[in-house]
Amino acid sequence: MQKFKHICVIGLGYIGLPTAATFAAHGVKVTGVDVNPHAVDLINQGKVHIVEPDLDALVRDVVAQQKLSAQLSPVAADAYIVAVPTPFKDNYEPDLKYIESAAKALAPHLVKGNLVILESTSPVGATEQMAAWLSEARPDLSFPQQTGEQADILIAHCPERVLPGKVLQELISNDRIVGGMTSRCSQAAIDLYKVFVKGDCIETNARTAEMCKLTENSFRDVNIAFANELSIICDKLDINVWELIQLANRHPRVNILQPGPGVGGHCIAVDPWFIVSKTPEQARLIRTAREVNDSKPEWVIDQVKIKIAEFLQANPEKTIKDVTVACYGLAFKPDIDDLRESPALNITKKLAEQGLNILAIEPNIEKLPVDMPANIQLTQLKDKDKADIHLVLVDHREFKKLSTIGSYYIDTKGLFLG
Repeated sequence: MQKFKHICVIGLGYIGLPTAATFAAHGVKVTGVDVNPHAVDLINQGKVHIVEPDLDALVRDVVAQQKLSAQLSPVAADAYIVAVPTPFKDNYEPDLKYIESAAKALAPHLVKGNLVILESTSPVGATEQMAAWLSEARPDLSFPQQTGEQADILIAHCPERVLPGKVLQELISNDRIVGGMTSRCSQAAIDLYKVFVKGDCIETNARTAEMCKLTENSFRDVNIAFANELSIICDKLDINVWELIQLANRHPRVNILQPGPGVGGHCIAVDPWFIVSKTPEQARLIRTAREVNDSKPEWVIDQVKIKIAEFLQANPEKTIKDVTVACYGLAFKPDIDDLRESPALNITKKLAEQGLNILAIEPNIEKLPVDMPANIQLTQLKDKDKADIHLVLVDHREFKKLSTIGSYYIDTKGLFLG
C-alpha cells in the first residue's frame, strides 16, 4: 500500500477545500492551492470563503494543527488532486483551460512515483488530455500513455459525487469511482482515498470514470426535464401538477421528481453538454432534456408577466414602474449559498432588466453578486409585504414556514400549490 505523507490540492472551492480539510483531519499534511488570494488568506487564518455545514470548524482545527495551509501556487508533494472548475464555452463546448493551467503549474514539481488525480467533472478524454499536458511539460518523466504500468507518474480520474450541504459526510461515506489510466494508477488512487473513505472504492478506467459522473447527472437532468415539461403541460390544461405527481407516484413503479424553475448548480446544468459535445448525433434525448430545463426560466418569467398584467388590471391607478416583485431564493437549491448556474438568480436578474423593482429574499447570502442590476435589493423575509407580486424560486426552510405570501404569486416549487 502506497503511503502519502503530503498532498497538494489544486482548487479550493466547494469540492477542493472540503477534500483538503478532510485529508488533513486524517493526519495527512495538505497544501491547498488557489488563484484567489482572498480565499488563500482566509484559509490560512483558519476561516472559509464558502458556506458548507461544519467546514468552518474543520478548517479552523486543521489549520491550527498546521496540517493544512494554502498558497497561490503548487509545491512538491507525494500526490496532487486537481479540483478546478470545468465550465463550457458559448457553444456548450467544454472549456479545459483551468485543468490545463493546473497541469502546467504542478508539472515542474513532479518526481518519479507521484500520483496526479483529476477530480474535476470533465468530458470523456480530459484525463488523457491532462496527462498529455504533463508529458509535454516534463519529457524527462514517463507517463501511462507512453509506458503503461511502468510509468514514472501515475494518473487517475476520480469524480466527486457529493451533495452541497452534506459534503463532509458524503466525502467519507459515499462510494468512489476510481478510474486509473492503468491498473497501477487506480490502485495508487484507491490507497490515497482509503485514508478517509469508508465507502467502496471501485476500480475502472479513466474514460469510464469520466462518463460515469456525466451519466449520473444526465440521468437526473432527464428526469427533472420530464417533471418540468409536465408542469408546463398541466398549466396549459388547468391541472395542479403537484397533485398529479403525488397521485402518479402512488404507482409502485413510478417516481416522478418535483418540477422547479429550471436546473442549476455546476453539475446537472453543465455535465450533460459534455456528453452532447462528444456525441452530438447520438445524444438526442440528453440534448432535449437540457433544452427543456434551460427554457424553463423563460416560461417562469412569462408567468410573472401574466400576474403583473392581472395586478395592473385590478389596480388601474398603477403602472408597471410601480410594481415590486419579491423573488424568494437565489441559490440553485435549498438551504445553501451556492449561486452557480442558478435558474433563480437568472430569472431574478432578467426580471430586473425589464425595469421592475425587485426584492431578492435570500437568507443564505449577505450580498448580491457584483454584476446584478441596481434595482435588485437584497432584503429579508420580514419585508415581503412590500411586494405586489411574489415569486417562489427556491424552497428554503424559511419559506416552508409561510402559510401564505399574497394574492398575486407564482410558486415554482409547490409550497403553496401542493
